[in-house]
Amino acid sequence: MSTVFFASYLIGLRDGLEAALVVTILLTVLARSQRRDGLAPLWSGVAAAIATAAALGALLTYVATSLLDGVRLELFEAVTSLVAVAMVTWMIFWMRRSARTIKAELTGKLTEALGMGPAAIAALAFVAVIREGVEMVLLVFSAAQAAAQSVAPLLGMLGGVLSAVLLGFLMYKAVARVNLGRLFTWTAVLLILVAAGIAKYAVHGFQTAGALPGAGAVAYDLSGTVEPTSWYGTLLAATVNLTPSATVLEAAAWLLYAAGVLLIFFRPAPLAAKRQAAAEQKAAA
Repeated sequence: MSTVFFASYLIGLRDGLEAALVVTILLTVLARSQRRDGLAPLWSGVAAAIATAAALGALLTYVATSLLDGVRLELFEAVTSLVAVAMVTWMIFWMRRSARTIKAELTGKLTEALGMGPAAIAALAFVAVIREGVEMVLLVFSAAQAAAQSVAPLLGMLGGVLSAVLLGFLMYKAVARVNLGRLFTWTAVLLILVAAGIAKYAVHGFQTAGALPGAGAVAYDLSGTVEPTSWYGTLLAATVNLTPSATVLEAAAWLLYAAGVLLIFFRPAPLAAKRQAAAEQKAAA
């Protein structure tokens, strides 16, 4: 099971850490402003976001297991996989672009919310956390379908979230010093590979449903040499969805997404963008 839930653990850790970072910033602003009256609405917004994300996960699971089957189920899983890939791609680049200014932005928004009342504080916390929650649920749901597992991905996600909460608490108490830039960079790389596997699974779903051609065009077949139930076969299938065999379109989707997104992610930022980021960071300081 340890190999199967690795991808879900990574998803829970990454998204949970981003949410923990946001909550930590909001708590710090409240503490420095001596506005303890804002704690209750802040935590209520966080709790509402967690409940909403959990409800979405339960709804997706119910639809997939009770309402759909056959072609409709394949199409449903393929579409949700594409939505998950789109969300994780957007969030990775959003965090890369906003990492230097997120503290200043959240501080300004919370200052405004404090003047508007408890409902505004709760709404700010809800919006800040729900993005991570929805992304995490969609990714874990897609990873669970791709790995044909129901319990292991959930356990992995919960383990990742608990690790993120603990790390966020230690950072808030200044017990742990973490290089968040480096951590987010390498978890982003691993998430890109996971998302590439989910994109491959989406293509597989569309081909199985007959919405895409090429279901019989096999790019490679290593099933005679790679045992699917072996530890390495399970690890590759559960993390980046590299299965012993794949069609041409599946392999192309994996390679194009992984190579393209990694190339863009590590591409040096233009000089103008660097100057703008430096100016924003200086203004925030």
